[in-house]
Amino acid sequence: MFNDLPKFVFLTGKGGVGKTSLACATAVGLADGGKKVLLVSTDPASNVGQVFGTEIGNHITPIAAVPGLMALEIDPEGAAAEYRERIVGPMRGVLPEKALKGIEEQLSGACTTEIAAFDEFTALLTDDAVTGAYDHIIFDTAPTGHTIRLLKLPGAWSGFLETGGDASCLGPLAGLEKQRARYGAAVDSLSDAARTRLILVTRPRVSSLAEAARTSGELAAIGIGNQHLAINGLMPEQDMGDALAASLIARDRAALDGMDAHLAALPQTRFALRPENLVGLDALRRMNTPLTLTGAALRSADTDLPSLSALVDGIEAAGRGLVMTMGKGGVGKTTIAAAVAVELAARGHEVLLTTTDPAAHLTETLAGDVPHLSVSRIDPVAETQTYRDHILSTKGASLDAEGRAMLEEDLRSPCTEEIAVFQAFSRVIREAGRKFVVMDTAPTGHTLLLLDATGSYHRDVMRHAGDNAGHMTTPMMRLQNPEMTKILIVTLAETTPVLEAARLQEDLNRAGITPWAWVINASLAATGTTHPVLAARAATEAPEIAAVRNGLASRYAVVPMLAEDPVGADRLRALVGRTPAIA
Repeated sequence: MFNDLPKFVFLTGKGGVGKTSLACATAVGLADGGKKVLLVSTDPASNVGQVFGTEIGNHITPIAAVPGLMALEIDPEGAAAEYRERIVGPMRGVLPEKALKGIEEQLSGACTTEIAAFDEFTALLTDDAVTGAYDHIIFDTAPTGHTIRLLKLPGAWSGFLETGGDASCLGPLAGLEKQRARYGAAVDSLSDAARTRLILVTRPRVSSLAEAARTSGELAAIGIGNQHLAINGLMPEQDMGDALAASLIARDRAALDGMDAHLAALPQTRFALRPENLVGLDALRRMNTPLTLTGAALRSADTDLPSLSALVDGIEAAGRGLVMTMGKGGVGKTTIAAAVAVELAARGHEVLLTTTDPAAHLTETLAGDVPHLSVSRIDPVAETQTYRDHILSTKGASLDAEGRAMLEEDLRSPCTEEIAVFQAFSRVIREAGRKFVVMDTAPTGHTLLLLDATGSYHRDVMRHAGDNAGHMTTPMMRLQNPEMTKILIVTLAETTPVLEAARLQEDLNRAGITPWAWVINASLAATGTTHPVLAARAATEAPEIAAVRNGLASRYAVVPMLAEDPVGADRLRALVGRTPAIA
């Protein structure tokens, strides 16, 4: 897999590029070679346990079939619960119940979850009592936006503490003050090339390589320079007479030829597209063996699969409303959101296409203006600055110099961004009362945090509304009303994405939100390919499509993989199943 690895190895990249598969295969290869290895997932939507067929969770667990390999999934919610109890527990029976509830309310936000998970993360970088027994610790990190935030946190929280920041949203400052030395040690470890290597995992796609280049630059800017590029899922060079395969080969070559020069200069390892899902030890070990192609397989396209066009018909019937695409990173939420928005606009409706995903690139996907379609992005940086300016001009207007300085310090706390983004999210939801709003959401973990904030807001509004509650419509009420909001869960016809999508649906159901439909994206079964690798992968899709059809979705659509990237209005409409020119 990778040569001469240091003790700490991070695999990071855009969602869906294969970080977990490469992390698991690397860990297995090292353990098979006699090394003692700890595999850690910091992804809120971890599926390491599913890959190994072992229940792991938030404790170090041996992988029985691989001597020398241990695994750990950092559970942000579990860590947050333990963190809250460490703070609140000693106060029970000492403080009044009302005061305890106030403290618990302070500790209920996303910041507490982030800090609690980060405490566990830093322990693995700095505590020899925990890590001394291992030759290597392999981190399967969350999608890029989350990872960059996680890696910046040691410096961010240290700086926050240096300035004596207000900790009203974080819990008692003393709880963070105790971690100052450990945070500093974590920064040192991440920046030490002899101890840490950052492997940027990407696909041979223009958008994925561009994301890797941005990540590389951001990591270098925070002092992490020991980087390695892993290009995963390269189409084998022999097209075997298959038109789709030939197009995919050409697409890979063009993307690699246009790679950012600084990214191309990094040491790199390339991995071929495999004919199987990388689940189970046998498949993981085959990652270390050369791919051998045999004769082409005969296969015809499955013509009974429902198209995206029928779902758009159902969405259009309401005449307006909010459409949200959700799912694991890398499944094509941005593409599906853009395809639905372009089709609705082509049918003459006014449509706003927007995103809450920091890693989304809607303008690149649309590749030009579309009549009746406007595009926006909820930019966390811009929204946070707008929010700060508003608070300073209102609440801060009557404060003296000392009071204003304290308010400015409070607005530099990490919770401010969450509040600002939520307010922007709420504004977009209101627009759906008069037009179609199609929202491309961030990867699953981020989306659920956003929805959790929406739910907290809903409960707070209803608690204070009293007799007027019956006349109010909160953002959560809109999300829970299928007449107002249609949620499309986007997935791939692969084991892990379908399981992850099912977990997302369960979480939404617990919040009183019922997904309206599922979209299975980039399906090979719908293409009729005869290339041996592609046909083998197409055959593995059948049970996953059946699972969606027979138990997970009340309605669904299957979108075929295209020979060319779905960029531009015409190709996006081809995904829907309609190809006429836009009027």
